Amino acid sequence: MSNWSSDQEVDEMVEEEVDSIVEEIQYNYTQKEVPPAQIFGRVHINRDREEGHNRLWNDYFGENPTYTPAMFRHRFRMNKPLFERIVSTIENGVPYFRQRRDATRRLGLFSALQKCMAAIRMMAYGCSAYAVDEYLRLAETTAHKCLEKFVDEVIYLFGDEYLRRPTAEDLQRLLNIGEHRGFPRMVRSIDCMHWEWKNCPTAWK
Repeated sequence: MSNWSSDQEVDEMVEEEVDSIVEEIQYNYTQKEVPPAQIFGRVHINRDREEGHNRLWNDYFGENPTYTPAMFRHRFRMNKPLFERIVSTIENGVPYFRQRRDATRRLGLFSALQKCMAAIRMMAYGCSAYAVDEYLRLAETTAHKCLEKFVDEVIYLFGDEYLRRPTAEDLQRLLNIGEHRGFPRMVRSIDCMHWEWKNCPTAWK
């Protein structure tokens, strides 16, 4: 009986000690000032998307464009009529590239011209999506999405016509072009440049 009594006393003492420790921890925690959690909100930037479209139109597609068709070909690796055909086909066939008016009658977001140009610029120059923001007024995430959609839709809409094996007529046409340019019996070539590395350790030996 005495052993049971002593065990009970020990248990009570342990419980009291644990309770006091817990209370002390809770008190110290509540007395400290906990800094409020930072709230990261999305920053709204008025990019003036209409101005981006107008500038693009005046630079390349207006009645008196700032830059010539030859400059367009050089900069974007394709002729302007081909680019316009691609934009028109994609705009008419893909809802994502079709510009609609919102409830305020304002044309929604970006034109098909801006979206396709963003994709072409990134592919032609190998630049990041962030680099097209200042001229075309598209945010980085939007430019990324435009590129992904553009590639998918070009494959879907033009794959049967262009992304196929050449026919006998295609090969003959390419051979004729090569011969006319001084490269007979050549279908295609890989351009390469040989750079001399004067500081190459092997050359030093």
